[in-house]
Amino acid sequence: MSIEKLTAGGFSIGVELPLDNDWSAAGEASRQRDGRPFGVPDMQRHAELIELADDLGFRAAWVRDVPLYDPSFGDAAQVFETFTYLGYLASHTRNILLGTAAVVLPLRNPWLVRKAAATVQALSGQRLMLGVASGDRPSEYPVFGVDFNSRGERFRQAVRVLQGEQDARLAPGIELLPQAPQPPLLVAGLAQQSPAWVGEQMQGWLAYPGTPAEHIKRVGLWREVAGTKPYISFIHLDLVEDPDAPIQRHRFGISAGRKGLIQELEAMQAAGVDHIGLHFRRNQRPLDETFHEISESVLPIFHNR
Repeated sequence: MSIEKLTAGGFSIGVELPLDNDWSAAGEASRQRDGRPFGVPDMQRHAELIELADDLGFRAAWVRDVPLYDPSFGDAAQVFETFTYLGYLASHTRNILLGTAAVVLPLRNPWLVRKAAATVQALSGQRLMLGVASGDRPSEYPVFGVDFNSRGERFRQAVRVLQGEQDARLAPGIELLPQAPQPPLLVAGLAQQSPAWVGEQMQGWLAYPGTPAEHIKRVGLWREVAGTKPYISFIHLDLVEDPDAPIQRHRFGISAGRKGLIQELEAMQAAGVDHIGLHFRRNQRPLDETFHEISESVLPIFHNR
């Protein structure tokens, strides 16, 4: 099962897409030359880089669900539609797990989400982890004809469909294909639900980025309601070439050399975090160079335990 593979060995490291450092100085210059709005990555090397991440042993690749680009948020995520993109990524990889962080359930028909997830499961060799959310961009909801304030209730109804609790609505002989094992459900934030409900219904928690100290408090809450189910978060990383460069904190992450990155990951593990996805849009160095350094000097410390 994908969730068990994610936490094999007790702690693991993945990547968060887009695999583009468009928030770096070089990326910003390229964006301006191309005339792209801020937050819209160039994506030219995404296939090459996801194959590299797979080959180098990163445990999971996470994609987001941003239906509409809203300049006030300044982030188009990985641009491509989530499930279509997951099918493409599955064809370009062999081992890396594929996770959504996270599908905005109130804006989607839950039966089609379930079919799309089953399709990715079947085509990827059961590598999908289905992260779901209630959404946090009010500008999207009127376009989809959905009331923003009702998203919590719509989220719960959608989860019931994904878990098979509404299958009695299907007439005899009717079934949803392809038949594939249900992917584990993970939730981003609390999705307008109580912690107790989330802990009971979900197989993992996608927590917002934070410092190790902040995660200690959140992990404590998660353990109270969900026991040993995985706690997952993300770091916006700028890996500096000097291995001894100290940790400097920025919004959602750090700038550091590899020794500082190891220190931060060890602190995350000590805080109770089970998996960290590395986000590279701030990274100043070429991503293939950065991936190789992490694979050679960081992944063996954690993945071989």
